[in-house]
Amino acid sequence: MPSISTASPLDVELETGKPPLLRAEATGDALSWAAEHRDALRAVVAEHGSLLVRGLGLRDVEGTGAVFSGLATGLMAEKEVFAPRRTYSDGVYSSSKWPPNQPMCMHHELSYTLEFPGLMMFACLGAPTTGGATAVADSPTVLDALPADLTEQFEREGWLLTRSYNDEIGASVAEAFGTADRSAVESYCRANAITFEWQPDGGLRTRQRRSAVVRHPVTGRRCWFNQIAFLNEWTMAPEVREYLVDFYGADGLPFNTRFGNGDPIGEDVIQLLNSVYEANTAREPWQTGDLMLVDNVRTAHSREPFEGPREVLVAMADPVRLADCSSTVEVTAG
Repeated sequence: MPSISTASPLDVELETGKPPLLRAEATGDALSWAAEHRDALRAVVAEHGSLLVRGLGLRDVEGTGAVFSGLATGLMAEKEVFAPRRTYSDGVYSSSKWPPNQPMCMHHELSYTLEFPGLMMFACLGAPTTGGATAVADSPTVLDALPADLTEQFEREGWLLTRSYNDEIGASVAEAFGTADRSAVESYCRANAITFEWQPDGGLRTRQRRSAVVRHPVTGRRCWFNQIAFLNEWTMAPEVREYLVDFYGADGLPFNTRFGNGDPIGEDVIQLLNSVYEANTAREPWQTGDLMLVDNVRTAHSREPFEGPREVLVAMADPVRLADCSSTVEVTAG
C-alpha cells in the first residue's frame, strides 16, 4: 500500500519499488503551478532524492523549457557528452540518442567532469508503447550494499574513464567539446585534468581519473557517484562488445572504465554493480505530460529499453563542483 509523506506540505505518494509520486492539479497552467510549488518540490527532492510529478500536462518544448528554468537555480550546457542529443534551446535537450533496444544503465550524469548538475529534470512529451522508464536508485543505499573491500579500493584509487572519439559511434570530438578546433580541445583537456592523444587518423583518445565516492554537497552523505558500470565494456550487449573489440581493438573502444590505477575491471565486478543497482531500482512507466526531478548526486538514473516513439526532454541544472564534494582521490588526467 502506498503511504503519504508527512514531512512535506505536498501529498507525495511513497511506495516501495517506485519513485516518490505527486499528483498535480495544474488546471492547464503548468508554469504557474510549478512556480507556486517550486520550494516544496525542491524540498521533496532534497528529502527523497527524486520526485515524479504527474498531471502537469506538459506537451511542448517551449512550455517545458519555461518550467525547467523556473524550477532550477540555473540551467547548464552539457559538456563532454558521450552520446549525441538534440539541442532545443539553451540548456534544454532531447534524451541521448541510444538504441531503443539497449538499456542505458544506472549512472550519475556527467560524473566524470569537474562540474556536474546537482539537479536533473526530465519531461515526457510522448510516452513509448512499452518500457522506456527513467528509473532511479539511491546512491547511499547502493554504496552500503556493495562489498566493503570493493568500495574501499575504489575510494583509494578512484576510477578511470578512457574514451576514443570517432565519427561512427558515440559523440564526435565536436559534439563532446563544442568545437573541432584542436587547440581549443587541448586547452579544455588541460584545464579539466584530461590526458589527450591525437591518433594518426585524426581521432582523439582521452583518459581522466575521478572519485568513485563523494559526499553530497548539502547533506554530507557518502554517495556512490560515478559511471563505472554504465560506460564499461562488460555492460554492453555481448554481440556489441565483440563487434567493437574486433573493429576498434580492446584499447580503442569508444568508452571504457578501469580502476583508478589503470587495471581492468572484471566482468564479475560489473555484473555485481549492475545487480546491486537493479536490487535498489525504483521505476514508474512514463505517462505523457509527466515531469521528473532527480538529485544527481544522491540518485542514479537509467533509461530502460522501449518500443514505440518516446520523447523525453532533459535539462541539467544547479551546477556542483567536484571540489566541493570531498573527493577521495586527487583529480588527475589518468
